[in-house]
Amino acid sequence: MFLTGFAALAVMPLLPVAARDLDGVGLYPLVAGSFVAASLLGGVLGGSWADRKGARHPLTAGVILTVVTLLVSATSTSIWQLALGRFTDGIAAGLVAVSVNAAIGQSYPDHVRARALALMSACWIVPSLVGPPLAGLVAGWASWRTVFFGLAALTVIPAVAAVLLLRGRATRADAVSDAPAPRPALPAAVAVSVAAALTQYGVTAWDVRHLLCTGAGLALLVAFAPRLLPPRTGRAAPGLPATVLLRALTSGAYFTLEAFVPLMLTTARRVPGVVTGLAFTGAALAWAGASWLQGRLQGRVSRARMVRGGAVVMAVAVALAALCTLPAVPAASAVAPMVLAAVGMGLAAPSLTLLSLTHAPADRQGYASSAMQTSQNLGQTLVLALASALFSAVAALTSGQLPSFAAAFALLLLPVAWACATAGRAREVPRPAGGGVRVAPDEATRPVL
Repeated sequence: MFLTGFAALAVMPLLPVAARDLDGVGLYPLVAGSFVAASLLGGVLGGSWADRKGARHPLTAGVILTVVTLLVSATSTSIWQLALGRFTDGIAAGLVAVSVNAAIGQSYPDHVRARALALMSACWIVPSLVGPPLAGLVAGWASWRTVFFGLAALTVIPAVAAVLLLRGRATRADAVSDAPAPRPALPAAVAVSVAAALTQYGVTAWDVRHLLCTGAGLALLVAFAPRLLPPRTGRAAPGLPATVLLRALTSGAYFTLEAFVPLMLTTARRVPGVVTGLAFTGAALAWAGASWLQGRLQGRVSRARMVRGGAVVMAVAVALAALCTLPAVPAASAVAPMVLAAVGMGLAAPSLTLLSLTHAPADRQGYASSAMQTSQNLGQTLVLALASALFSAVAALTSGQLPSFAAAFALLLLPVAWACATAGRAREVPRPAGGGVRVAPDEATRPVL
């Protein structure tokens, strides 16, 4: 996690630069969204794989694939190849994220999980301090391609470690249940991944072809996405469904903000790349610090309250981002919304992960992790698509870019407000006697554990 954090944090600030160098700024939402679309597929595959064989197998596959995808992106000669590299990197990220969460759920007792998740966040502190600024300096001295090649070489270390240390080794996570776990709904997962990519491409322009892609993507999402999520997720049924929905709302708002703030800094405000990198550094530090805080608050503040508190902080961050689009506001101040939103996610994301593991039995924690990953990526896809469509529409009606960014940021108030209103439905409920995923029929009659 420590070494792969460098790759994740260094790549994001360079994507707008790479898109501009490849004459593909108009397709930047596709580049950013292709990673998310592929993570859907990787998460579904990794969750079922972890339930059937243990978390070590999808983890090993994910870190090896990460090296390959960085090389694909580094050699990009067009925006489409860069999008392909980000797509395959998304599959790898989905495998790794789900396997790490499943391993924590399968191998750690309840009272240690919060500390384990906080440790995972702490692994990002040094990469957040060094990765983005160093990537900006290397890109300015050489090129963004040099950064991708360097990250590929760096990521070889965890890939080799995973192969050598985990190969053939049986762990507690490899024997979570004697009953075979159901295989993933691969057709549905592929359809949802394709739908996410079509939607992200479709909102990049307003013509017949793009509108058809958007319509087809949305239709596929409506038809197949519910098959990958717990029943009654859309209605925020208490228990795991509400937890999954909350992950979609909070992640959609945060990662859309994370996509548009650097784009605004690079294109509309023309700040140096180092400043954009500092935004990611501050956000990573804030996320890690808030995650450490939620671990310390375990047992004193309910998880549902931490989720609601995180959503409130994110709402303030979104409002601040909209304020930073005013020309009178200094350009560098747009870094602050990303940092503040990361505080909210540092409180909400680990709490939601812990709630999902609590709502699932031991032999279905891979499924719960997969559902959370799928929901997160669906939230990112849909919120980013809506924000991108609104961004393009406002840009076509106005002469400047700043009003478009203001409209996109204002849209993000809707998912965070929804998260604030439904956070209480994710609270912990007693485990049913027969096991299984817990869905409380009446939250008001259930005591908080």
